[in-house]
Amino acid sequence: MKIAIVGGGICGLYLAKNLAQKKNIVTVFERKKNIGKECCSGLFSSRLFDFVPEAKQLATNQINSAIINFPKKSIKLKFRQPFFVIEHRQLDLLTAELAARTGADIRAGEMIGAEKIAELEKGFDRIVGCDGALSPVRNYLGLPNPGFMLGIQGFEQKNDRSDFVETWATKNGFFWKIPRGADIEWGIMEKPEISRKLFDEFVAEKNLRLDRLKSAIIPQGLVIPKNNRLTLCGDASGLTKPWSGGGVIWNLTQAAILLKNFPDFLQYRKEATRFFSLRIAAGKLAKAGAYAAGFNFPAVIPGNVRLDGDYLIKN
Repeated sequence: MKIAIVGGGICGLYLAKNLAQKKNIVTVFERKKNIGKECCSGLFSSRLFDFVPEAKQLATNQINSAIINFPKKSIKLKFRQPFFVIEHRQLDLLTAELAARTGADIRAGEMIGAEKIAELEKGFDRIVGCDGALSPVRNYLGLPNPGFMLGIQGFEQKNDRSDFVETWATKNGFFWKIPRGADIEWGIMEKPEISRKLFDEFVAEKNLRLDRLKSAIIPQGLVIPKNNRLTLCGDASGLTKPWSGGGVIWNLTQAAILLKNFPDFLQYRKEATRFFSLRIAAGKLAKAGAYAAGFNFPAVIPGNVRLDGDYLIKN
């Protein structure tokens, strides 16, 4: 089959690699001139290596736990599986190389709007939108947008190979500190209208000197069309973890469901919705409960918790 994948991020490239391996004719259209996501914390659980084993060589630090700071109590989370710090851009470039080896045609610098998508419909058997939080394919299909948060990150030039991350809860999200080895990443995920103000105040309070400031929209809410020729996957479908905004492992799991059901996009929609809807609901409920207790009843929260960093409900 002739398949167009709109978006050359990790999700689209992973799909391209696997679909091309099955002798499909795959073309990836990426709007940016250079492959590679620039704004991302790059903190991935070891599950990443189930999808892209070659990514192990990119890890710069291993994270085994997290500390969540509320105003009057801190909680230590011990992860059931370790997390690894990997530069997201390097992960994308690696996956692009793997996809190209299988025969996928990756075209960077290709702007995709409504007219181009209509043109693709005439020339391709299937179209998959993996084109990010503000997905043109989603807009073309007339689907509602998911909810949005805003992520901002900056970097402190200080060596740190600690094996834990630290967060500070805000009303709707959190600040974070991630030791990356050669430097430290600081950031925030919050409502777009207040994210920058809170981050500037936090940076001043911590007396931080940050460079390479970047920001990105984080979608939250699953949107998959009822369409057997065009579908969505990854951030384009709004799929991220409700409690952290992380999306890569969930996106790749969603891509695996698409591959399992390909070329039946309606069955893919059914299975992906069934798999993730309960996990999204559980994540929202867990976050709401933890924040309510953390801010109002800190005494009821245990000081140490062991959990799966990707799935609160068993995968």
